[in-house]
Amino acid sequence: MSETRESPSPDPAPIRRGGDADDQISLTTRPAGSGQVVIEVGGEVDMLTSPQLRAAVLDQFAAGTELVVLALDGVTFLGTSGLAALIEVREAAHTAGVELRLACTARRVLRPLTIAGLVPLFDIHETVDAALAAT
Repeated sequence: MSETRESPSPDPAPIRRGGDADDQISLTTRPAGSGQVVIEVGGEVDMLTSPQLRAAVLDQFAAGTELVVLALDGVTFLGTSGLAALIEVREAAHTAGVELRLACTARRVLRPLTIAGLVPLFDIHETVDAALAAT
């Protein structure tokens, strides 16, 4: 898995992770305030890429982050393995005492969540700002 740091800034630089094979998933992690992190997810979340998503989120839990927002509007495909990864990170967040929120309006993400009956399990917001501001 490759990691690149983007342009320097006073805050820690966002970390972008790309997939090894065809860059089917992109994960960009950026700080959003004290103890808050946004992970922007793009591309396909399937059986090949869901381990990368899981690892990126779990890394934040291990780092002592209090709130993780997954920005999912860039996701082009959400397969059953992606759904399973979201459930796993939700359970890990609960165990670690970390808040996990989703920011998404894309039908291609919300429809699989709805069909699987998972919407009630997640704190879903229309925008990253709304997810960060929620109490």
